[in-house]
Amino acid sequence: MLTEEDYKTGQVLLIDKPLNWTSFQVVNKLRWEIRQKFNIKKIKVGHAGTLDPLATGLLIICTGKMTKQINTFQGQIKEYTGTIVLGSTTPSYDLESEINKTFSTDHITNELVEETTKQFIGEIDQFPPIFSALKKDGKRLYEYARAGEEVEIKSRRITIEAFEITRFENNEVDFRVVCSKGTYIRSLAHDFGKALQSGGHLSVLRRTKIGDYHINNATSIEAFIEALDT
Repeated sequence: MLTEEDYKTGQVLLIDKPLNWTSFQVVNKLRWEIRQKFNIKKIKVGHAGTLDPLATGLLIICTGKMTKQINTFQGQIKEYTGTIVLGSTTPSYDLESEINKTFSTDHITNELVEETTKQFIGEIDQFPPIFSALKKDGKRLYEYARAGEEVEIKSRRITIEAFEITRFENNEVDFRVVCSKGTYIRSLAHDFGKALQSGGHLSVLRRTKIGDYHINNATSIEAFIEALDT
């Protein structure tokens, strides 16, 4: 059982983030639970890489002095699995916003889907989604988006090490992606649909790995709290 001193010295906690939670909410919840357990006023707790509310999976949470290592974790290679729906787009590139355009998918074959993935492997330029927390001129991009304001977004150089299709059925493409820091899987879904001339948006996303840390070794928030209380 971990002590107050253990958490202050520094722990790396692997949490399986549930659907509809922000990464910030997970950090706040764990910090509150640790403070309550040991009756302490302050303890540093932070996460090493945001997951969107509609994404689930591996969130690395650092406590105490281990928060100094957050940048190191953020820079590591990540693996995701998920589903891209072809034939329609949304402004947020995922299910956070409503479908705004639909396209024919009659021309899409298994072979075309497999062939198109090759365009995205290696170093590529990617535009982050307008519905993102990146800042421009002191404001987050999603603030401009929600206000209906046009804003210029610069592309970023990212690396996709693997883009594997695991299922293609009824316009749904299940995938596994291994990528560098700064990659937006929502943007990949949008660009993939565009390359197929059918539009596409992300419907499911799960982070399965960060560096050598795997989702199989992560625990739920409930299980963490239960272990804390024993």
